[in-house]
Amino acid sequence: MKGIRDWVFSQVLSNSLAASRPLSSSGSFFRQGPSDEDSDQVAPAHTSSLVAPPVPPDASYSSDVNQDYQSHPTLQQVSVEDYSRSQDHNTDEKKMDPLAKIEDLKIKFLRLLQRIGHSQSNLLVTKVLYRLHLATLIQAGESDLTVDKLRSDRARRIAREQEAAGLPELDFSIRILVLGKTGVGKSATINSIFHETKTETDAFQPATDCIREFAGTVNGIKISFIDTPGLLPSSTRNMRRNRKILLSVKKFIRKSPPDIVLYFERLDLINMGYSDFPLLKLMTEVFGTAIWFNTILVMTHSSSTVPEGPSGYRASYESYVTQCSDLVQQYIHQAVSDSRLENPVLQVENHPQCRKNFNGEHILPNGQVWKSHFLLLCVCTKVLGDANALLDFRDGMKLGPLSNTRLPSLPHLLSSFLRHRSLSTPREAENEMDEVLASDLDEEDEYDQLPTIRILTKSQFDRLTKSQKNSYLDELDYREILYYKKQLKEESRKRKENKLSSEENFPDDSNSDVQASPDAVPLPDITLPPSFDSDCPSHRYRCLDTSDQWVARPVLDPQGWDHDISFDGVNLETALEIKRNVFASVTGQMSKDKQDFSIHSECAAVYTDPRGPMYCTGLDVQSSGKDMIYTVHSNTKLRNFKHNVTECGVSLTSFRNNYYVGAKLEDTLLVGKRLKLVMNGGRMGGGGQVAYGGSVEATLRGRDYPMRNENVSLSMTALSYNKEMVLSGGIQSEFQPSRGMKVMVNANLNNRKVGQICVKLSSSEHIEIALIAVFSILGGLLRKKATKNRSSEALESG
Repeated sequence: MKGIRDWVFSQVLSNSLAASRPLSSSGSFFRQGPSDEDSDQVAPAHTSSLVAPPVPPDASYSSDVNQDYQSHPTLQQVSVEDYSRSQDHNTDEKKMDPLAKIEDLKIKFLRLLQRIGHSQSNLLVTKVLYRLHLATLIQAGESDLTVDKLRSDRARRIAREQEAAGLPELDFSIRILVLGKTGVGKSATINSIFHETKTETDAFQPATDCIREFAGTVNGIKISFIDTPGLLPSSTRNMRRNRKILLSVKKFIRKSPPDIVLYFERLDLINMGYSDFPLLKLMTEVFGTAIWFNTILVMTHSSSTVPEGPSGYRASYESYVTQCSDLVQQYIHQAVSDSRLENPVLQVENHPQCRKNFNGEHILPNGQVWKSHFLLLCVCTKVLGDANALLDFRDGMKLGPLSNTRLPSLPHLLSSFLRHRSLSTPREAENEMDEVLASDLDEEDEYDQLPTIRILTKSQFDRLTKSQKNSYLDELDYREILYYKKQLKEESRKRKENKLSSEENFPDDSNSDVQASPDAVPLPDITLPPSFDSDCPSHRYRCLDTSDQWVARPVLDPQGWDHDISFDGVNLETALEIKRNVFASVTGQMSKDKQDFSIHSECAAVYTDPRGPMYCTGLDVQSSGKDMIYTVHSNTKLRNFKHNVTECGVSLTSFRNNYYVGAKLEDTLLVGKRLKLVMNGGRMGGGGQVAYGGSVEATLRGRDYPMRNENVSLSMTALSYNKEMVLSGGIQSEFQPSRGMKVMVNANLNNRKVGQICVKLSSSEHIEIALIAVFSILGGLLRKKATKNRSSEALESG
């Protein structure tokens, strides 16, 4: 059931409950902060003066609202058998199994809902019950919905019976820690909830100078508040005072951690210039990131007048509250370095002239009874915390930057290792071209045998008929191909002659004069995407083409809209001949922003034996999150026959102290000058697991190759891992159906019915082909909308 466990955790972190969503972890989150030794070293010796002895709970402190929910004696007519069943159900928790504990927690939650006057149809209540349902499934290890429905119905019936009878006594209490800057209304909120003056308040100076604990009963729920001295506004000189207060609070709650934390802010003082990041960061350092799991944002002075918006009109109350709470939440995300957290928000108004409803309850401008909503948030947060403690999620629920702990899969490493690498040396590319043209070198050039042709001017070309224009252009294309073919033959013939002369005169080459290096010339501008730049940009990134072996140029981000940020990296390339028959090449790309650094480089050294074999070794370095992947590979190419090349290679990959070893065998066969076959197979092993794979690829080139790169490639790949086989096939083609138009097709499909197809068309004559993109974009948007609707329906029905 680990998959369900992980999914529940993702729901706790990411599912939104609008403005009232409790997030809860285990009750012992304050124990995950810095060690006691560190706290004692940082906290001064006189911080204990901030702590006052706790005030004992008193039944007389209970709210008058509690009288409305007391059971009437005439309603307590419960049979002896039902009461006995209730007593049997509420046995000692130490002897109860996890399922019984979760069911007992659900009964308590349903009884509390009756006391605070909220129905089970409330959205917040529905989601808490759903998470308790998931907790039942995790503990039961089954997904029998019928059994769980019977358990839920039984829990509702027992909750009604126990609450009507008042037996057994509800064992449920909430301990709340109050934090916030001075003067935001922490003590006033405590007095408003208890309907009594528990602590002194002052509108002009801090009224709380030490830590005090107040306890009482509200609507039959035992609640205790830990009131703390107000923190000072964020500044360098106030950080020492704030740290002293927070360390004393941490020492006070070490033995008995609170269930809920209330962090206070004044709604009327939050504006676009609000910035309390240093204070929030200090709280995170002292208590740990887990404090924010159980934190509720409390916005006091919530009946204040909504300020005017940018348009000069006052914004709606709901939008203003959402804007202010999102601003505070954003700084919390920065403090914990995690944007998945979303704390519930509570609006509070403690002014005695606050508007009331017909029951005498204080209501906000949106008509919400804030005290009732406060009780609901606290109960839901405490229940979720108890459920998480039963499921032992304390180690799995962590906040902070997402660390990429996922190891690379063996099939992925194997498929990357088996891919046909490009040619390793410039000479090898030239040798392949010479082999393709070898059969035509002894033949006479067709271009020289062609009759002369008259080149028409534009006006003369326009007077031709359509068929005459096509014939004229076809003739020009044919002559262009023959001329290009003649040039390639001449270059191939010269290379052979130079190779023979260099072999004969190699000892005397050292006495040859050194040629002067050409002057540096600027390279043309990189083609940039559409942008909002002016017509006369003030600067451009440029690079020079010099005689230096190193080529450095900026890396363009194709998704960028602004030229100033489109260049996000540097690319370095070099290829040189160290000595005769020994080549080296280095290719690397680096990018760096304010937070992340990434690098991808490939280094290789090749030795070409004059008798045919070629030996290559290389090192590849690639960043993966904060870690690096190192791969050392070695290949040997053997030319068995004139048109056959066999390659064998080994590789060693290192990633986070994990090592993967691979081996492959590849054979390339040239059939004529148009058909090329590549077959390879290999295995990759590491961590006690092995993956096998192989592929076959056939490439049929066009008749005008290499003058025109028209080809069709068919490939078949097989990967075997953990007794599972994945077969995939693909086709890749590039051709020119007509003059001025090029088509590229790439498609693949595997035995799991997963695949893709990509068609690219480029034309200089048919501009209307670009309208095809409109249909693709609309189709993608419709599919995305349909998927989102299905996900929402599944979440609501779940």
